[in-house]
Amino acid sequence: MFAEVDAVLLARIQFAFTVSFHFIFPAFSIGLASYLAVLEGLWLKTGKAVYLDLFRYWLKIFAITFAMGVVSGIVMSYQFGTNWSVFSDVAGPVIGPLMAYEVLTAFFLEAGFLGVMLFGMNRVGRKLHFFATVMVALGTFVSAFWILSVNSWMQTPQGHILGDNGQFLPGDSWLPIIFNPSFPYRLVHTVTAAYLTTALVVGATGAWHLLKGRASEHARKMFSMAMWMVALVAPVQIFVGDMHGLNSWEHQPAKVLAMEGHFESYPEGAPFILFGLPSDRGERVDYAVEIPGLTSLLLEHDFKAPIEGLKTFPADERPPVAVVFWSFRIMVGLGVLMLTLGVASLWARWRKGLYNWPLLHRFALVMGPAGFVAVIAGWVTTEVGRQPYVIYGLLRTADAASPLGAPAVAASLLAFVIIYFAVFGVGTWYILRLMNTPPRPHESGVETEERGPIRSAGITPGPAQNRGAGTAGPAATREDEA
Repeated sequence: MFAEVDAVLLARIQFAFTVSFHFIFPAFSIGLASYLAVLEGLWLKTGKAVYLDLFRYWLKIFAITFAMGVVSGIVMSYQFGTNWSVFSDVAGPVIGPLMAYEVLTAFFLEAGFLGVMLFGMNRVGRKLHFFATVMVALGTFVSAFWILSVNSWMQTPQGHILGDNGQFLPGDSWLPIIFNPSFPYRLVHTVTAAYLTTALVVGATGAWHLLKGRASEHARKMFSMAMWMVALVAPVQIFVGDMHGLNSWEHQPAKVLAMEGHFESYPEGAPFILFGLPSDRGERVDYAVEIPGLTSLLLEHDFKAPIEGLKTFPADERPPVAVVFWSFRIMVGLGVLMLTLGVASLWARWRKGLYNWPLLHRFALVMGPAGFVAVIAGWVTTEVGRQPYVIYGLLRTADAASPLGAPAVAASLLAFVIIYFAVFGVGTWYILRLMNTPPRPHESGVETEERGPIRSAGITPGPAQNRGAGTAGPAATREDEA
């Protein structure tokens, strides 16, 4: 029995490890694909070479990120058959078609236009190339749509029927399965997180090059665009996250109580625990720092609303509180820092110091990886919070695992750890090396006998300050800060 429990735990760790690695790349590529579409659209509309240069600069990084995301994602599908064969058997009639839809729509869309996007700048018309870029960006969104629909159904299952052999089968319509109660909130929350993640990476890259020299128009442009994105999207993400939390409170109250750290019931208003040390064994939070009534206000919009605690749930129906408690606070804390960065950038922009405030640049640089940490923390909150179920309320995680021994799972886990850190570590190092290289004029990289890179792409270069050559003058500074 002990070996079986160990095998399940190791299988969970293995899937958590591989999906965490994988999630990093889509969280970046979804937002980066849309950013590339915006850059190319601005180039076509304005004719400014700086947008084409930045497009080419980030296109190389996108290609590597996209490739690592595809490779790391393929591995997870094999684990459904090796470590989670019972889950695959009973949930396959629902999960399988949704995963197939992702391949037939998103993957084919991305694969069909990715080559044109990467290599077709001077081989197809400008409008066709821009269309290909938009299609790749749309493909990343469609991929997120189907994957989140699958995962959301596992969180809030509906629209299925139970077959005679215990399988989950689709009902009369697929629409209740696809558009299950948590899906809209989780889709918007995740895609918005991807946009924020990309904005923070782009902003950190721009800040890094501004700290080394404030005259680069390319660094100014990418930093300005990224800070606009952070300032606009961070408050939206906080609002969407609150709506998602209310949806979870309706359908998964034990998860929310674990996030809040409330073991006890509060008949006259539950406080919000800022910090503390949760103890699952002791069923309490030690050294808690609380704000009276705030949890009741957030969940029920009333300071005095009664809240029932985790002790009202059977012990085997509760998620691990400590993990969910702290992952939730990491996510929320980083969200507050993102909002702070956005507000600080607006203040600096209003004071005409967006490019001359080293403290802001250092803040943006430190916040560069914050989006990745936040999305992983959010994923941990969501997935650990639904324990002990893999299909919430219907199929327990322990009952969904394959009948494998702990040594077999441990061996594959060790192999994954070694290979992932070696392969994806090198890929990540190369991406960081590309980011360390500043964007340069004529980044398009196409040289002809009589035409420079910009002319060969069908556009005539503007003045020196528009190409990023030399020091950007005051006019360029005012334009970027606008």
